[in-house]
Amino acid sequence: MSQTSHKLGNILLVDPDEAFGQVLKQVLGSDYLLRQESSVDQAIRDSLLQPPVAILVNVDAYPHAGKNDPLTLIQSVSEQPISVPVIAYSWDGHGQGSRELFAAGAFDILEQPLDIQKLKFTLERACRRAELVRELAEAHRLLGTTRVEGVLGISKVMERVFELARKVAKVSTTVLITGENGTGKGIIAQAIHRLSQRSAKPFVAFSPCSFPESLLEDELFGHERGAFTGAAQIRRGRFEEANGGTIFIDEIGDLALPLQAKLLRVLQERTVERLGSNVPRPVDIRVICATNRNLEKMVREGAFREDLYFRISVVKIPIPALRERKEDIPVLAEHFLRMFATVHNKAARAFTPGFVSALSRHSWPGNVRELQNVIERSVVLANGNCYLGVDDLPEEFRGLTAARDVPVGSFHEAIHSFKRELVRSALRMHAGNRSRAADELGISRCYLHRLLNQLKMADNEAAEEQQVEEVPAIEVESRTGSPRMQVA
Repeated sequence: MSQTSHKLGNILLVDPDEAFGQVLKQVLGSDYLLRQESSVDQAIRDSLLQPPVAILVNVDAYPHAGKNDPLTLIQSVSEQPISVPVIAYSWDGHGQGSRELFAAGAFDILEQPLDIQKLKFTLERACRRAELVRELAEAHRLLGTTRVEGVLGISKVMERVFELARKVAKVSTTVLITGENGTGKGIIAQAIHRLSQRSAKPFVAFSPCSFPESLLEDELFGHERGAFTGAAQIRRGRFEEANGGTIFIDEIGDLALPLQAKLLRVLQERTVERLGSNVPRPVDIRVICATNRNLEKMVREGAFREDLYFRISVVKIPIPALRERKEDIPVLAEHFLRMFATVHNKAARAFTPGFVSALSRHSWPGNVRELQNVIERSVVLANGNCYLGVDDLPEEFRGLTAARDVPVGSFHEAIHSFKRELVRSALRMHAGNRSRAADELGISRCYLHRLLNQLKMADNEAAEEQQVEEVPAIEVESRTGSPRMQVA
């Protein structure tokens, strides 16, 4: 086990077999603090009082009904403010019950007899996920109790966005949100509204791009009956619909100059006039605008009114592109993975290191929206595996990864570096298990050992690839006489 921040992680074991619990403590050693409960009901109460970083539960030991059902445990902890990853294990680890457990929110399902190396690797992943969940909870705290899907993040630049959103939500000043398409400008606008005192009133979104220019004025200001041919009844515009709440004008840079002048008047006088009427109607609204264009440049070119620009940009919130906050990619990817696995009833629950590496190397011109689409596609098209690998990504990602993996330099340097990358990836994927890494690479274990020596990885990098030390066979048997643990 690598020495990480997960050392002395608090693990809750739910299994009535005390002897098994004692042996598992020896197997895990000083890397984890293991406590055991024989009752599912008590385990639920225990997890509330002293939340563990992960839970291990023996599915076969409890009836699939009533309060002692492992499904109840999984559902209960997933509904807690900070969910705890639950690792189930069973003699029928790949049976029909697995889908039901995954659907309930299980982190992973292991098959008995437990493979010690795989158990440790799974616990390591669960603890990493627990860290991400805690970091996400802190990000959510910066936005009060509001969940901001699609713009989650733990990067410093996103912390600044969350801080600005929280501050401006307390007042009714106009806000200008800037950023590329797909960065989540509209979701930040909704978050500001939900955190404000106007949250019980309407949030009305409007984009000039969605309507022909001839209809924009009617959409924004409404009309009186008879104002034009076909106006058979009174119609309220978007500003009146948002009265008391917030109106969000997306891509305001696409608004024509004549309508910019009318919008300026609304902001100055807080009144609107419907088409066919000269009666001003007061409106109490908070205006949030967004754009992916350079409005300052448009002002200099005469394409955007300077006075309107100053009106709408009292507070500016720039949303960084995804390529500028790559540390958020794994956080967002896992969020979308869990969301789409549930929506599409798929078994995928985790990524291989190669999958995450490929995501991190992509430039993401479509930003968070593109990442969301890529994860959904990967989940939908995956072949029923619990892990999403590079082969589940679109072809352009695999090509990009291959290109980036080939180093620059002489032929022999390139071959040497490429071998190192192959070996490193295989060891990471299999938690340092050399036999499985050799199988992954299609070579013998002896040849892998020679490669490690040739590449000078035997004593340093190989140990860093989460290599799990081998442990002696464990003589703990089930009631049927079958061993409950084994060494791969």
